[in-house]
Parts: sequence; structure tokens; C-alpha cells
Amino acid sequence: MINEAKKLVDNYALWLKESTDLRQVDKYVEITTPFLDRHNDHIQLYLSKEDESFMLTDDGYTLSDLSISGCEVDTEKRKQLLTQTLNGFGVTRLGDALTVKTDLTRFPQKKHNLLQAILAVNDLFYTASPLVLSLFLEDVQAWLDKNEIRYTPNISFIGKSGFSHNYEFVIPKSKAQPERILKVLSNPDRNVIQSLLFSWQDTALIRPQNAHLYAFLNDSAGLKESNIEAIGNYGIIGVQWSKREKYVEDLAS
Repeated sequence: MINEAKKLVDNYALWLKESTDLRQVDKYVEITTPFLDRHNDHIQLYLSKEDESFMLTDDGYTLSDLSISGCEVDTEKRKQLLTQTLNGFGVTRLGDALTVKTDLTRFPQKKHNLLQAILAVNDLFYTASPLVLSLFLEDVQAWLDKNEIRYTPNISFIGKSGFSHNYEFVIPKSKAQPERILKVLSNPDRNVIQSLLFSWQDTALIRPQNAHLYAFLNDSAGLKESNIEAIGNYGIIGVQWSKREKYVEDLAS
């Protein structure tokens, strides 16, 4: 199994390299990534050099797009969630632009962090939907508290690849259960699922062998069966929000 996991990580890195395009735009280098936003457009980043360091930014696209779509990130809860999300990935907000500053050595990690932050912030759009009565992350946390499930929030692990992966909650090992890591997906589409699969494969290599990942899936607008099957095929426990009560015992023990 370890050899298969290593091959998956290697194949992912190769796919990422071959699927990335570069273009000079004035003083910037435009980086077109294989990751898709909620419009199924490729996410683009812009790289510039400042003395001996580099600045990588989305040029304000992510937050501007949310605003145009009717989701202003100006309520107290959304500001808090935005700040929490960006801090978790080490990303800075300059005006509407999401940015990271890096040197040559740390560039792969910083680029990875910015992409993951953009995907997570993109997810905020769904808080504008009338189908969502409150932020999904808050719902999950409130449910854990209600059921007296002990956890540590907002944990990052360095994977085998050297990339950092953020998880919303970790439940420590007990006499009855192994370590349980919780990932919250308020918009579990194909792009988000693909990112989750790589993150877990990379993380699992450095966690205890019997550690379990629980992916909390917001199914208020329905879920594609193919996405649920993909999660199960990688040994991840998919917790559909509408069926969450059957997981209380496993998480509380």
C-alpha cells in the first residue's frame, strides 16, 4: 500500500506540472493552473518579483467574483470566516487581492497554500444561498459541541510531499477509537473532492496507520453519487450532513 500511495503522490505532482501554463503579462507572469473555480474556469495566479522575494496573488479575482455574484464578504460572520480561512493557509488580504510573499525555496508550498485558500474562499459563495441557513462550518462545530464530542480545531499537518494540509477538527485517539481527522466541505464538488483526495493521501502517510478521515459533506443541494464513491474508494468516511446522527457514537467515544 505504501508504494501505491507514493505513486499516487508522484503522479499528482507530474499532472500538476504538465497542466500548468505560464504567460508574461507586463511585469507579471500569469500562471494558469489546472484547478477550477465554481464557474469551471481555470484558476489564475500572478507572480511578480520584489528584490530577492516573490509576490503571488489572485489579483483580486476571488473576492470580486463573490461580490458580483451577490456574496459580499462584509458581514461579521463572513469576515471572521474569511480571516480564519486565510490565516489557516498563511495568506494575506491586500484590498481585495489574496496574496502570499515567498522566496524561491518556499514557492511550491506558498503557491499550494494560495490555491487552497482560493478554493476555500470560493466556497463562501454558497453562504449567500437561501438553502444555507447558517455557515456550514458553524453548523458542524455546533453539532460537535451539542453531542459533547471533544476536538481540537483548525489543525495543519505537513504531508509526505512537504506540503501543509489544513483540517477543521481533530479528535484525539481514545481507548475505543483511533485518531479521527475531520474535514468540512460546504461545497463538495468534483474539484474540491480531488483536492481532498490528494491532501488525505499525502497526510495519511505521516499520521498513525489507523487514523481515520471523516469528510463532512453539505448535501443540502444534493450530492453526486460519483463524488461519494470517490471518497469511499480512498478510505475516507463521507458524512452526509442529513445522515450525521449515525456517526455520533464513533466520534464521541
